[in-house]
Amino acid sequence: MRTAAIVRKTNETSVEIRLNLDGEGTGEINTGIGFFDHMLTLFAKHSGIDLYVNAKGDLDVDGHHTIEDTGIALGRCLKDAFGDKAGIRRYGSALIPMDETLAEVAVDLSGRSFLVFHGAFTAEMAGTFPLEMVEEFFRAVASQGELNLHINLRYGKNNHHMAEAMFKAFAHAVKEAKTIEGEAILSTKGVLE
Repeated sequence: MRTAAIVRKTNETSVEIRLNLDGEGTGEINTGIGFFDHMLTLFAKHSGIDLYVNAKGDLDVDGHHTIEDTGIALGRCLKDAFGDKAGIRRYGSALIPMDETLAEVAVDLSGRSFLVFHGAFTAEMAGTFPLEMVEEFFRAVASQGELNLHINLRYGKNNHHMAEAMFKAFAHAVKEAKTIEGEAILSTKGVLE
């Protein structure tokens, strides 16, 4: 089973994450930020990853530390769960519409961290979630998960839809990339690191 767990504690946050790459898409999420819980729950559902997240942070300051540290912990969990990546498809992409919005995500589980993010929101907040943190969350996941991640918001007007389409597209891209197709590592180098 491709599973992982991590507990990350700092002076600002405490984040516990458990995941199963080969789950049923169940999510048990509690970050104290309702919109973020919604995004992580739909990530679990659409990726087919069982995901448990319990994050406590300095929300009296704002959501920045909680969101970023959750991204760091999620990235590390994904990296651990993938192990040596033998047999995986490695690449995944998705083009996801949500009403007036269209988001595109491509991922390479390459072992090399890189984020390209093209998406501009027209509001500052979605509930108590600062929308500028969408990019920071994905940067943390890509960095710690050692993913090559490209996120492009092609267009959209509703900020909720825009963020949700990005998270759903990320989920579907990961679902494709994590698929087992054989036993070999898909690299002429013989390793993905």
